[in-house]
Amino acid sequence: MNGLKSATLWIVIFLVFVLMFIKFNDKDQTETKNINQFIELASSGAIKGKVIDRSGVIEGTFTDKSDKDKEKRFVTKYKQGQEDKILDIMTKYNLDYDPRESNAVLTNLLMTFALPVLIIFGLYFLFMRQIQNGGNKAMSFGKSRAKLVNQGQTKVTFDDVAGVDEAKVELQEVVEFLKDPQKFSRLGGKIPKGVLLFGPPGTGKTLLAKAVAGEANVPFFSISGSDFVEMFVGVGASRVRDLFEQAKKHKPCLIFMDEIDAVGRHRWSGVGGGHDEREQTLNQLLVEMDGFNSNEGVILIAATNRPDMLDNALLRPGRFDRQVAVDYPDLGGREKILSVHSRKVKLAKNVDMKSIAKGTSGFSGADLANVINEAALLAARRNKEEIGLAELEEARDRVMMGPERRSMALTDKEKLLVAYHEAGHALTAKHVHSDEEVHKVTIIPRGHALGITSYLPGEERYTQFKTKLKDRLVYMLGGRAAEEIIFGDFTTGAANDLARSTQMARRMVCEFGMSDKLGTRTYGDNNSSLSPQMGREFGPADRDYSDSTASVIDAEIKQIVDEAHTRAVQILTEHKEILIKVAEALIERETIDGAELDMLMRGESLPERPTAPPPPAPEPQQEQPEERKRKEGKLFGKSILDRPREMPG
Repeated sequence: MNGLKSATLWIVIFLVFVLMFIKFNDKDQTETKNINQFIELASSGAIKGKVIDRSGVIEGTFTDKSDKDKEKRFVTKYKQGQEDKILDIMTKYNLDYDPRESNAVLTNLLMTFALPVLIIFGLYFLFMRQIQNGGNKAMSFGKSRAKLVNQGQTKVTFDDVAGVDEAKVELQEVVEFLKDPQKFSRLGGKIPKGVLLFGPPGTGKTLLAKAVAGEANVPFFSISGSDFVEMFVGVGASRVRDLFEQAKKHKPCLIFMDEIDAVGRHRWSGVGGGHDEREQTLNQLLVEMDGFNSNEGVILIAATNRPDMLDNALLRPGRFDRQVAVDYPDLGGREKILSVHSRKVKLAKNVDMKSIAKGTSGFSGADLANVINEAALLAARRNKEEIGLAELEEARDRVMMGPERRSMALTDKEKLLVAYHEAGHALTAKHVHSDEEVHKVTIIPRGHALGITSYLPGEERYTQFKTKLKDRLVYMLGGRAAEEIIFGDFTTGAANDLARSTQMARRMVCEFGMSDKLGTRTYGDNNSSLSPQMGREFGPADRDYSDSTASVIDAEIKQIVDEAHTRAVQILTEHKEILIKVAEALIERETIDGAELDMLMRGESLPERPTAPPPPAPEPQQEQPEERKRKEGKLFGKSILDRPREMPG
């Protein structure tokens, strides 16, 4: 109804402007004639149509012969007492005479005074209505943009979250606080004011917040840290105040703030000083969380990927009482996550989720969801009724290494180079005491790599011995060593291998204290080089050691890499015949797995691979669009962007 009234008002204002335009435009094209000129027009027969007499003003239309017989309007004014003369002229020349009452004064008054006043009041009334209805965003900058989620609106529960059991326990306790505060307050316990979830992207921080909204029987406000940032000074602090005022009206309640590092970075970082708009927003947030007037019954749950950028005052107890790490899941967690995401898809009976979980070390929850989704897409593309182990493994390789680029044309010589390069990686990995097993070797281009050797971890490890790191460097450089042995030269294909091996050797020397000459200390400060925009002040240079020590560091890094390269050359020289067999098998088959590699190393011949049957022809009876959409809705999940993997290539 309000919209209809506003539209009607705008239409009336538009019509008034049109009438004013017509009136004044018509006035500009009207010529003024005296009585003698009027008599001349009447005698010459130039007057056409009706002549209107408005008691002192004669109006009519005449044909202007001097202007190509163009019709124009005229106005003739006469004085009081000349009415009889005008009537004689009308009668003498047989003019269509129409005497009317004069309303010129009223019309002029209306057009010059009343209408502009009416338009001004109409615009003012419309503007004020828009402000009251919240339609004008310019007058509501200080209002919070948080979305209120009521009970039952979110379908996600803790059953939909897996792989982060510790974080679930912490948040389940928060939900119990809100549901039954007497259970904890009877012993003197106080409800926590804030919970900070931090961890890498894609590990489920936002999903945990959605689960809290689905489990708690309290109002839930959701907002992002960037929603507080504006170009106008004071807007962010005003929105923080408004957010907590709304929360107080609905307490007990929860507030979820995603990407809190947008407003919670270190203060006095050199950008704008104490008058920085972002710092004012942070100060207001600190006061609202634990200031003079504390907000009992309002719990803030925040998520960030960069906890090191947050201000110390924000992280202290009393504000964020609990800081929960949401890290990459382990083997058991990955298996549970795969099971959760595979609920809505149709899996084959022989699918073992544990084997898929074992081959996805370092995957986040988002990556694992993407694996299930890609497998479903592959199965649908192949016209299968269910998702098999082959689709899941191919989807894992696709997420880990990128899609196959079979359309990329490689010459026979390039294929030979890539085959020996990848065979060198695989063979050296088999002859060192590594914790990783060769899973697959392929010369089919994927992503930016012309060939890839993928590995599966033998067991979940969070630390590593020095000897194991040195073994890993050996098969990182195995591709370069194979090129040197077979061709007596080397290509640019090992650029990524050299970069990663150098980086690992540098970390061994500078971070892990694995250098005999330099001893057990670290060299360099990884945080001192951060700019003020990243939340740190400029400090001393990243190099906190002397030039002579830098020379020793370079020498130690070179020695570690050279030793690994020498070992790789030695291994491949001793097993050159097997290296040739593996390369020939790659040229023939393009891809071999770990079992086939073991057969080649034992001197056995590879069995013939069964040829894949051609895809079945489509049925003449096509499914209806509604039925297809229903099946696809059950089969496919939401696609999540995959994270690139660092694999030897």
